[in-house]
Amino acid sequence: MAEELNRTYEPAEVEGRWYQYWLDHDYFKPRDDPDRQPFVVTIPPPNVTGELHMGHALEHVIHDAIIRRKRMQGIPTLCLPGMDHASISTQMKVVDALQKEGIDRRDIGREEFVKRCWDWTDHYGGTILRQLRSLGCSYDWSRQRFTLDDPYVDAVLEAFVRFYDRGWIYRGLRMVNWCPECQTVVSDLEVEFRDLNSHLWHFRYPAVEGSASIVVATTRPETMLGDTAVAVHPEDERYADLVGKQLLLPLMDRPILVVADEQVDREFGTGAVKVTPAHDPNDDEIGQRHDLPYVDVIGKDGCMTDAAGAYAGLTREEARKRVLADLDARGLLVKTEDYAHSVGHHDRCGRILEPLRSEQWFMNMRELADGALKTIREGRVRFTPERFTAAETDWLENIRDWCLSRQLWWGHRIPIYTHAETGEVRAAKESPGPEWAQDEDVLDTWFSSGMWPFATLGWPRETEDLKRFYPTTLMIMGRDILYLWCARMIMLGEEFTGRAPYADVLIHATVLTGEGKRMSKSLGTGVDPMELINRYGADATRFSLAQQVSEGQDIRFKVTWACKNCDHEYQTDDLPDTCANCKEPLETHVVHADQADAARRFCTKIWNLSRFMLMNLDESTPGPQPLEELKRQELELADRWIISRYNATVAAVDDAFERYALGEACHTLYHFVWDELADWYAELVKPRLRDEAAAPLARAILISVLDGVLRLAHPFMPFLTEEIWQRLPEREADTSLCVAEWPQPNDALHDPEAEQAMERVINVTRAIRNLRAELGLPSGQRVNAFVSDDARLERAYVEHSAPCDLLSEAPTERALQARAGEFDIAVPLAGAIDVEAEVAKVEKSLAGLEKEINKREGKLRNEQFLTRAPAEIVERERGVLNDLLEQHKALQARKELITGDGSS
Repeated sequence: MAEELNRTYEPAEVEGRWYQYWLDHDYFKPRDDPDRQPFVVTIPPPNVTGELHMGHALEHVIHDAIIRRKRMQGIPTLCLPGMDHASISTQMKVVDALQKEGIDRRDIGREEFVKRCWDWTDHYGGTILRQLRSLGCSYDWSRQRFTLDDPYVDAVLEAFVRFYDRGWIYRGLRMVNWCPECQTVVSDLEVEFRDLNSHLWHFRYPAVEGSASIVVATTRPETMLGDTAVAVHPEDERYADLVGKQLLLPLMDRPILVVADEQVDREFGTGAVKVTPAHDPNDDEIGQRHDLPYVDVIGKDGCMTDAAGAYAGLTREEARKRVLADLDARGLLVKTEDYAHSVGHHDRCGRILEPLRSEQWFMNMRELADGALKTIREGRVRFTPERFTAAETDWLENIRDWCLSRQLWWGHRIPIYTHAETGEVRAAKESPGPEWAQDEDVLDTWFSSGMWPFATLGWPRETEDLKRFYPTTLMIMGRDILYLWCARMIMLGEEFTGRAPYADVLIHATVLTGEGKRMSKSLGTGVDPMELINRYGADATRFSLAQQVSEGQDIRFKVTWACKNCDHEYQTDDLPDTCANCKEPLETHVVHADQADAARRFCTKIWNLSRFMLMNLDESTPGPQPLEELKRQELELADRWIISRYNATVAAVDDAFERYALGEACHTLYHFVWDELADWYAELVKPRLRDEAAAPLARAILISVLDGVLRLAHPFMPFLTEEIWQRLPEREADTSLCVAEWPQPNDALHDPEAEQAMERVINVTRAIRNLRAELGLPSGQRVNAFVSDDARLERAYVEHSAPCDLLSEAPTERALQARAGEFDIAVPLAGAIDVEAEVAKVEKSLAGLEKEINKREGKLRNEQFLTRAPAEIVERERGVLNDLLEQHKALQARKELITGDGSS
């Protein structure tokens, strides 16, 4: 006899136990099967400084669901985890720690600082990987990689040297995103655009000769000190006579040119724009087209340079105020408009970034991009959703050279060496000698992570893992790294291995707040998945995310927040800085998550259904059997129906997985378990479980269908399903659901006749239940019911489920009627309710309501009450009256229902 389940499912009691069991048995390692093509995924390596957020949780739920199914299909499956060294993030953490000790990193030097970074990484790093275990991720931890491990460093240096030797890496002065706080270049992905309420300032540039002038509009007046032109659209007749003429740059008294350029938006501001090539990427393009000079007026420290004249030394913010004041004093400030616009901030330190020119190491990308384009166009890399194919190819077609260098100490130091005497420059994996000085910068982390699919498997060495598991099968990522990472992996994979790094790319949605805003830790609306796991369990957290996965739609995750200090609740994403209740700075925690709560109820449904099934087994009940064999026996309609519906569920879930439509798979599974297996079959089979002759077959079907359901649900709910599956009868020791066989649909189980017959039963039963509800009958009270042409029904099922006694003839007395498909249904009132007593009861209630309604209406007609009472009291009275009127309407409808009379 199967071991009984506890009355309630407690996730905390089973999750750690089963995860350790899986690890102890090495289930997450790919099985040794040289005859089968392995399924391989390398996870996007999270930052070593990172912690799990909802985007990560969604991404890894998708990863784990897909690979768990592949593993159950008997395919050698590898999901390789690892971490990125995260140059800027880690360096910032260590710098902050040193500052608390009163230490400046420059005082201890590079070597000691890097040692401190390693100490921090060893002590604090990798939190997110530990959290992924809590989520249930079945990754091969024995192959875990880190982008600063010695073999990985060797791969990065090898790649750099090869590129340099091909002449693709060069030193150049280009426009970059510069962080004045962190004192380094940052990549486009590290730019966080925030909407700021600012102004659009209009000021006048007079002509050098004559009385003409041009008014320009800008959000950055401090950069006008570095203007070298004013640009207008070539077809803008307002400025046609001024093109080619000179204007006098206010405050600097420097002549600048008026140029015509199609990039100018005639509808923005005045249709004329100031051009500062040294401090704006768009202006940089205009400057290159018109051969304009560059004047750098903002330095790397975020302060004005000597080229800014009288404003030198001021911060950007101070210079803005001074420039505006001086323009106003000269009568050149025309007007100021309120203006909201998006401004780039560094996503690490939060400082506003400065576009400026800097001498950096760059890589020419054209040839690499052309190779990647060929790969995509030939279909060797496919994108889901497919629309991202066009986005990726468009980026590759218009690719710019890649800025490789970062002004940091933590990371892969650029392997460029310069001879102290001759000035010769060379790239080498090791120092050529003591007279050679290595470049101080480190590589952009996207360079090393771009090699992730093959460097993790041993490249440039010909390892067994590289031979067996490369190319990988699937890459799963958010759309925010489609260009900076996905495209670069394709380019680098093709370049160094001659093959695309993966066959498919799955772009998942973004997790938004319940109101459709991007989750933000700084605004207090970033949900911590670990909170959800602790409150609802890992399985409910996983299912709550997976069920929302659909092509093209972002996920909205609705939660209720509470102040950590006083537990005052908030149900909006627009959280205040200060708690409205305790007036303390607001720090929040999640007290309710709609989707996770619903998923927990589904987990409970599976648990209770399984408990019911296991409690109804006996010592003779065999383990799960092939449904094909059970179908050969003499089955009832309900048996044939549930087997056919189960088979359809298997087919639909399997098809959804093949299309990566995990939300569709979840909804299919949910509907079958809750609406068909639990609500109908489990109820219909109860009488047979008490029948000694019928029970064995009923038990066999129950346990066999349950076994299949647990297998289908396992990729989404690994802990819950393993706990139940291990309790099934005749379970072998030292085995696991995570390597059990994945169900396959079988046409022989399809029974359309049974499905149609049960659909008739369900429709008629629901119609009778609705009539019972209209009469307000207790759930256990049986009623008489007539169903036309009931010979086409399984009468016993209807009578058991309604519950009712079917009449042989249509009633002639007063009856409630309905129609269900081709069936007419009637429930006579006689015997169901005492009509006279019920009418008397309703009329008494109506009289009481009418008395109260008259009282409230009289109060609201009283002018003194309306003029003297506070507005909120008057509104409350109106609300009470509306509620009373709704109650009266409902009772009147019930009276008419009972009497069959529309009159009062």
